[in-house]
Amino acid sequence: MPEKPTTVEVNILDKSYLVACPDEARSALQESARHLDSKMREIRASGKVFGTERIAVMAALNITHDLLEQSTVSDGASSVLRRMDSRLDDVLNKKSGS
Repeated sequence: MPEKPTTVEVNILDKSYLVACPDEARSALQESARHLDSKMREIRASGKVFGTERIAVMAALNITHDLLEQSTVSDGASSVLRRMDSRLDDVLNKKSGS
């Protein structure tokens, strides 16, 4: 039976938020909040974006872009490894068939 979520307080851009979270995910939530806070502070410090809501949207877009970029790299690497595996299988099959 899953544990009942507890409330965790996180601080993002000088504001406190209470978030329901299972105990086992508490440290991941806190790390996520620190990362978001850092990104939002970078954007605010640039002076190009004004308003907390706009800063939050820009931070979300930047973080999402980074994640999608990593995923694309991972997909590309997986594709290369699959092709290499297939080539190795072909070579090994030819050697064992000779």
